Amino acid sequence: MMQRIKHILILFLFLPFWGWAQQTNKVTLSGTIKDSKTKTTIPFGNVQLKTSREGAFIAGTVSDGNGRFSLTDINSGNHLLAISYIGYKTKHLPVLVGSLTTFLDLGHIELEEDANNLNEIKISGQQTSGIGNKMDKKTFSVADNISQEGGSVLQVMKNLPGVSTTQDGKLELRGSDKVSILIDGKQTAITGFAGQTGLDNIPASAIEKIEIINNPSAKFDANGNAGIINIIYKKNKQDGFNGKATLTSGLGALWQKKENLPGIRPQYQNTPKINPSLSLNYRKNKINTFFQGDWLYTQTLNRNEFAERTYDTGEIIRQQVKRNRITTFATAKTGMDWNIDDYNTVTVTGLFNREKIIDRGDIPYFNHDLSVRSRLWQFLEDEVKYTASASAIYQHNFKQPGHTVNASFNYTFHREDEKYFFTNIMPAYTGEDSFKLLSDEQVADLNVDYVRPLKHGKIEGGLKFRRRTIPVNMQFFPGLNSPIDINAGGWADYRETIPAIYGNYVYENNQFELEAGLRAEYVKVDYKVNPNHNTYKSEGYDYARPFPNLRLAYKLNDQHKISIFYNRRVDRPNEVDIRIFPKYDEPEVIKVGNPALRPQFTSSLELGYKNNWGKGYFYTAFYHRITDGTITRIATQAPASTLIYNVFQNAGRSYNSGIELIVKQDLAGWISVNANANVYQNTINAFQIENKYPVPVIYTSDREQLISGNFKINSMFHLSNGFEAQLTGIYLAPDLIPQGRVNARYSVDLGIKKTIQKGSGELFLNATDLLNTLNIQRDITGNGFRMRSTDYYETQVFRIGYSFKF
Repeated sequence: MMQRIKHILILFLFLPFWGWAQQTNKVTLSGTIKDSKTKTTIPFGNVQLKTSREGAFIAGTVSDGNGRFSLTDINSGNHLLAISYIGYKTKHLPVLVGSLTTFLDLGHIELEEDANNLNEIKISGQQTSGIGNKMDKKTFSVADNISQEGGSVLQVMKNLPGVSTTQDGKLELRGSDKVSILIDGKQTAITGFAGQTGLDNIPASAIEKIEIINNPSAKFDANGNAGIINIIYKKNKQDGFNGKATLTSGLGALWQKKENLPGIRPQYQNTPKINPSLSLNYRKNKINTFFQGDWLYTQTLNRNEFAERTYDTGEIIRQQVKRNRITTFATAKTGMDWNIDDYNTVTVTGLFNREKIIDRGDIPYFNHDLSVRSRLWQFLEDEVKYTASASAIYQHNFKQPGHTVNASFNYTFHREDEKYFFTNIMPAYTGEDSFKLLSDEQVADLNVDYVRPLKHGKIEGGLKFRRRTIPVNMQFFPGLNSPIDINAGGWADYRETIPAIYGNYVYENNQFELEAGLRAEYVKVDYKVNPNHNTYKSEGYDYARPFPNLRLAYKLNDQHKISIFYNRRVDRPNEVDIRIFPKYDEPEVIKVGNPALRPQFTSSLELGYKNNWGKGYFYTAFYHRITDGTITRIATQAPASTLIYNVFQNAGRSYNSGIELIVKQDLAGWISVNANANVYQNTINAFQIENKYPVPVIYTSDREQLISGNFKINSMFHLSNGFEAQLTGIYLAPDLIPQGRVNARYSVDLGIKKTIQKGSGELFLNATDLLNTLNIQRDITGNGFRMRSTDYYETQVFRIGYSFKF
């Protein structure tokens, strides 16, 4: 019966598909009316924007006392601007409203005295869609993702085009995990300054939308070769007092995927999830204040990995890594917008976050037939993370709309307070070991950005300065016959300084688009370590590099466009990647950082094509990335030991080439369809490295290559009586990972939502991994060993929720 249900659900998947909310590009037009002879401004001139073909009215206004006018919320397309004043000719001006900038300055428009009206010019309009017309950014509304509503941001993102998730909770974009994660356009300690962390604990209920930027301009930091994902928090600007309250509850791990190995504590089952959230906003006159609060409590079977390690000596070890996790995640974000006058605005925001994690783990080690248990390692992790950030933004608007200068200062403090307690149960004795890690991260960013619209585009430029410090202290407390390396503790001090400057130019006419920019960054990293550390010494690096970006586009007609992109980006090692202290959450497969790790640099080339039609669009992109100094973890076996050490290394040159396809179609008023596929080839050239910890070991790898990808299909049904339903399917093909491969996996998600209380309330019910099929299988080959593992971690969760807008 269960098999028949699976077949029916999979069949429905390949019917109509759900589409993310579409984003329409809105533009502000501005200019100044002048007398053609005297060059003096003409106040109170009449300005009208019409459709050229039908002559239908779009927008109108009157110029101010200085002859300046502006028209807001104009859709992309070719339009006709008519300007008139008593005693002057009515001037008709064809206007191209493009998609590259939200402000256009038409400059000085001169009127001649005493003439007849001119005939109108007829030019067709242009359609916009959710994938930006620049094809460098995709924008998705979180509220439309019913099958993941009430979950985390990480769970929402797995449905996005080109995005997949790894076993350890990282995102991959087009086959690369080097993704820069932003919150409201800024890097924060919650998501990481040089990588990505914490996404599985950010409630989706707090988020308005998510942007995927595959080809960032020079305005953005240069890190993240795969691109940028920008998470935008909810913020209401309606007049008066308003808000939204949401309560979500759920259960996971209702069925056990695989039984434990003998003699360990039970796996978590029927794990509860609770997520209340509150959003408040008050706007009156020149002040807008806002508050967003979320509290998340979850129990999770975070890891349940069964592995078999086979050594060249013939020894076979079977093990299980079971980790029961309790997480509480509380966030409060508040702020104020103060519109001082028409030209000056100040925004002040503050965010406080507390994340508490309790992990209880069991790791038994057996021989091949499970007749002898050689070891049982039990651990308790007690970790608390605090994040406090504040930002102040001043914006000056010149009289010309869109002509702005912004100055902002952001400060972040992040504390990581982590304690581990180990029980090492051996046949002859039991040892008690522990360690404590304390890390205080402080980051200060100063930014200045300038934007000036032009008649056919814009220019922008700016500068940034960052200072980041992370002192870390690690203390080991060994017990009886401790396996912990007590000499690897001590202190380390990470300091990072980054000044940067950028410029960007945008031009657009009826057929061609150009965007060209250059960012120059200087990076200096100092990493001081305990002088008596048994392996590592103080390291650091610095570099000064240019990071260009270029986009050229040709418009075949109003529905067809081709774009080509080029950019150069960098991935700097994060402090955790170079952290000298071994991590013992698994005592026979140990993770260690590497202070000698250096940045990897990537050159990217992409060709994109987009075709719009009445109720849908087709988008495709061919991309190729070349990376030098590829950062990856390499596992090696310590001599005369079964211990395996995972150490970050620069593995030389690698390549990532692929094609991305997205098709969206509204089949009927009650059905919308969307499907996306991403197929890529990952290649790592042959390389040789030396893992220095705990003793030097040489590792040599042959050239590795694999074609992989993912396919996602969703169905959105707009039913009667306020019901909506969504069915989502994801297939991930086998992929290349450091020293091995991860096998194929798939999942099915289902969600139902109903609008109640005259549109103010909403009820939803959903299930992730409905068929409970999502397991991660890996095959790893190292020097002297092979390992095959399957992680049966918790993936199936049922949620119910209610929200009310007031």
